[in-house]
Amino acid sequence: MTHAPPSSIRPIPALSVREAGHTPPLLSFEFFPPRTETLEQQLWAAIRRLEPLAPRFVSVTYGAGGTTHARTHATVARIVSDTTLTPAAHLTCVGASRGEVDDVARCYWDAGVRHIVALRGDPPPGTAYAPHPDGYPFAADLVAGLKRVADFEISVAAYPETHPTALSPEADLDNLKRKLDAGANRAITQYFFDAEVYLRFMDRCAAAGIAAPVVPGIMPVSNFAQAAKFSAMCGTSVPDWLARLFDGTEDDAETRRMVAAVVAAEQVRLLQANGVNEFHFYTLNRADLTYAIAHILGVRPAASAGTAA
Repeated sequence: MTHAPPSSIRPIPALSVREAGHTPPLLSFEFFPPRTETLEQQLWAAIRRLEPLAPRFVSVTYGAGGTTHARTHATVARIVSDTTLTPAAHLTCVGASRGEVDDVARCYWDAGVRHIVALRGDPPPGTAYAPHPDGYPFAADLVAGLKRVADFEISVAAYPETHPTALSPEADLDNLKRKLDAGANRAITQYFFDAEVYLRFMDRCAAAGIAAPVVPGIMPVSNFAQAAKFSAMCGTSVPDWLARLFDGTEDDAETRRMVAAVVAAEQVRLLQANGVNEFHFYTLNRADLTYAIAHILGVRPAASAGTAA
C-alpha cells in the first residue's frame, strides 16, 4: 500500500462523475448481531440492501466478554447459507479457555467460514481485562492458535490513535506487529475522522517494518452526539471542523444524513488520492447511509455497473 510522505498529503482530485465511476474503492462492511426480533429485521434489511454491492467480505461483531457468541454464530451461519456474501466472524479470547475458543473456531470452519477477525475482546462493563487462566492471553496468541486450528484468513485490529489501554503508542504498534507476525493477513483500523491520522500511522507502520495491508475503518456519523460520546471512550479524536458541520442539525435528521454522506465520501476520496483503495465501513446495521456513500464513490450493484454515468 502506498501513501504520501509525512508533509505532503495530496489534495482530493477533481474527478468527474464518469471518472469516479471507473475508480471505485474496494469495500467491506461490518454488522452486529441483533438482540430483538425488530433489530433482526433491521439487520437483514441492511444485509440485503448492501449485498448487491459485492463487498470483499462482511464482518459480524462479538459482544463484550463474548456475550453475543450464539447470535454472532447464527448470523454468520445464515450469511453463509442464505446470501452470496463472504462472512468474517469476530472471535475474542476474553473470558474463555483455549479449548472453548478452538471449538468455536472449528464450528465456524465446519459451517464454511474461512475468515476470522481475531480480537482480544473487551471485558464486561465495569471490569478490567484479565486473561483467562486457561485461555489465550492476547490477540497475538489467539491468531497463532487459530492458525493451528485451520488455515483461516485472519484480520486483526489496529489503532491509529493508540488503544486506550496501551502503555504507549510504541507498545501498541509493537502489539500490532506481533499479531501480524503470528499469521494475520491484514489489520483493520479503529475509525478515525482526519485522513492525516491514518497516513501518519502508516508512516509509523512502515518504519516498524509492517508491510501487511492496514485497511482504514470508516464510520459514517449519523448522530454526532452519540459519535462524540463513543469516540471519547475509545480514544478517537473528534476534530472541530466535524463538530461545526453538524452544529444546528440536532433536530434535522435529513440534513445530518446528507452531511454524514459528504464527510465520509470526502474522507475516502482524500485517502484514495494518497494511494489507499480499500475501506471497511462500520454500518451500525443501517444500510441506506453506507449505500449512498458507496454510490457516490462509484461502487454500484453489478447489474448496473456497466450503465453508470
